This record gives sequence, structure tokens and C-alpha cells, in this order.
Amino acid sequence: MNVKGTVHKYGDNVDTDVIIPARYLNTADHKELAAHCMEDIDADFVNKVKKGDIIVGGANFGCGSSREHAPIAIKESGVSCVIASTFARIFYRNSINIGLAILECKEASEKINDGDEVEVDFDTGVIRNLTKSEEYKAQPFPEFIKKIIAANGLLNSLK
Repeated sequence: MNVKGTVHKYGDNVDTDVIIPARYLNTADHKELAAHCMEDIDADFVNKVKKGDIIVGGANFGCGSSREHAPIAIKESGVSCVIASTFARIFYRNSINIGLAILECKEASEKINDGDEVEVDFDTGVIRNLTKSEEYKAQPFPEFIKKIIAANGLLNSLK
């Protein structure tokens, strides 16, 4: 399973309240959540993001609350993968549960720049920066996580 897209780069400690501001949590509509994704950290994100794009963050990406709205907003905005140095544990599990692919890779987090074209191979964990002709290595997904991502979420994988 591979994805390829343009990178939207953010720093450390991107919390769930900037991924999807609390003032929009009165809806369960995924498209409405996506319309406000990253709004408080990057007001133009929703106008720039294209299906398949990739978010790269620093350490502790997704810290904050335990609600699933944040990974849902990212996924519904068209993002195919989030790469970060580290993730908040609850965000990590929520992302897998809803079928959003995420990888931890400190080197990729440090070396990939905003606007770079990146390709990810989830079977091998290889992240290719096509802009810089560099490769970085993350842990590949175990089979059970690949199954969840391919099924578009945990509940779908149980069918």
C-alpha cells in the first residue's frame, strides 16, 4: 500500500484544538469538520490541501483531548498520511481506529519541508522525499494495522 502527495509541514505539539477548533465540535458531520481543519494554525490549509496530500509534524503531534474529531477532520480533508517525530498516544490510536495512516519517523519529520513531494510505502516503512531524492525509514505497519487502514477503519475491518 503506497500513497503520494504534497507535504503540509507543522512543528511540535500540534494539539487537537488547532487541528479542529473546539467551536466546531457541535457537529458530527465529517465534511463540516474538514472545512475547519487546521484553521487556527494554518487558515489557508483547507484551500491548499488536495486529496492524497501528507501532513508532517514534529514531536507530540495530536496532543490535547481524546476526541476522534481531530483525525476525522484530517482524513476527511483528503490527507492520506500523517508523519511525525512522535504522536500523542490517544491521537495515534484514534487515527488507526478511523483508518488514518500515521507513521513515526524522526528523520523524516526533521528533513521534509513544506511543499515537498513525498511517497510512502506502508509495507516497508520507506518514506521517499521525491523533491530531495532522500529516503527515511519508519516502522512498517503490522498486518493487523494494514488491515484496519485498508478497510477504512477498525469497525469496517471487523465486517
